Amino acid sequence: MKKRVLAMMMAAAMTIGMGTACVSADESGIEDGVLSVAMECAYAPYNWAQPTDENGAVPIADSNQYANGYDVMMAQKICDAYGWTLEIHQLDWDSLVPAVQSGQIDCVIAGQSMTAERAEQVDFAGPYLYASIVCLVKQDSDFANAAGKSDLSGGRCTSQQGTIWYDKCLPQIEGAAVQEPAESAPAMLMALETGMVDFVCTDMPTAQGALIAYPDMKILDFSAGDDDFEVSDEDINIGVSVKKGNTELKDKIDAVLGEMTKDDFNAMMEEATKVQPLSEN
Repeated sequence: MKKRVLAMMMAAAMTIGMGTACVSADESGIEDGVLSVAMECAYAPYNWAQPTDENGAVPIADSNQYANGYDVMMAQKICDAYGWTLEIHQLDWDSLVPAVQSGQIDCVIAGQSMTAERAEQVDFAGPYLYASIVCLVKQDSDFANAAGKSDLSGGRCTSQQGTIWYDKCLPQIEGAAVQEPAESAPAMLMALETGMVDFVCTDMPTAQGALIAYPDMKILDFSAGDDDFEVSDEDINIGVSVKKGNTELKDKIDAVLGEMTKDDFNAMMEEATKVQPLSEN
């Protein structure tokens, strides 16, 4: 605890960092009983911010908002297994990996694919979800009946920056007019809703959550055919990132996730989707 207080005092005095306190007491993040977890809090149904603690939402550090969603539920499950207190920190997508690298937070639970590129920067526990790749269009779009990715040729498209959706999937659509990446998942969906693009590429949980907020959208799932996106396990396996070499925390998280099945993950994601903002369920 003394180490944690000292770190917080030094961070405040130097007025540097990312606007959040350094909360880790040691490399494992468990000595002080507080697990600090970073996420966007703007990526439903994985995570989002809300004004109350309804449906088990957790306070966001240095904020009057609360975080909820699949990532929060999973983080709470991990904490409950060890009697830890969960502390949520809201960071931009591009700040997540640097935050865990620097030790400003203990881990990232934010719908991150377990890519080889990220694995060079952090260690991954998990997976804690398996997410297939889909596209979203407006129901009245000329592309609404696309049966495969080749049927999307000529369409304007985008996705969230720093994701395999934008970097690996959209380039597979020959003839697509790929626009600048969106800064966030909400910005990506807004680009589609306002007609800036004809379709976006994302994963199934994000798409299912989007339909609640935007019922005029439609999911294009090409997985049953031969004209689907080509992705590897690392692209669709979603993991928890920890600082390189932090095997103690990684092993503890893996011990919890190892007791869960794919069906358990999907059931928890279904519950998160039901309680996300704008859900009528």
